[in-house]
Amino acid sequence: MLDQIALGILVFAGIVLFYGIIVLHDIPYEIAVHRNHPHQDAIHAAGWVSLFTLHALWPFLWIWAMLYREDRGWGFATDKQRIQAERDLPQELAELRQRVEQLEQRSQAGLHPEGKR
Repeated sequence: MLDQIALGILVFAGIVLFYGIIVLHDIPYEIAVHRNHPHQDAIHAAGWVSLFTLHALWPFLWIWAMLYREDRGWGFATDKQRIQAERDLPQELAELRQRVEQLEQRSQAGLHPEGKR
């Protein structure tokens, strides 16, 4: 009787451990789904690969899943920084166009961009 109970506990522990490891490897994928990550499928596939490599890739998958947020994209820029950068874009574009026009005029005049021949 005691042997059967011990065997039942051993089988139960093995099943819980088996499924626990599978659930553990899926955490980065769940984070990616929650954050609407553009690379969800790649993170999920790499999670299975990590399962067979004894979770060697798992910390990197966690970082990869955590880097993206739908409201701010990649990295750590806040909304204020992003809005300011978007405001500055037209001015930067105008300055770059002006520089390109100057360089084209110099090249048509036969001068190098530095003003030397």
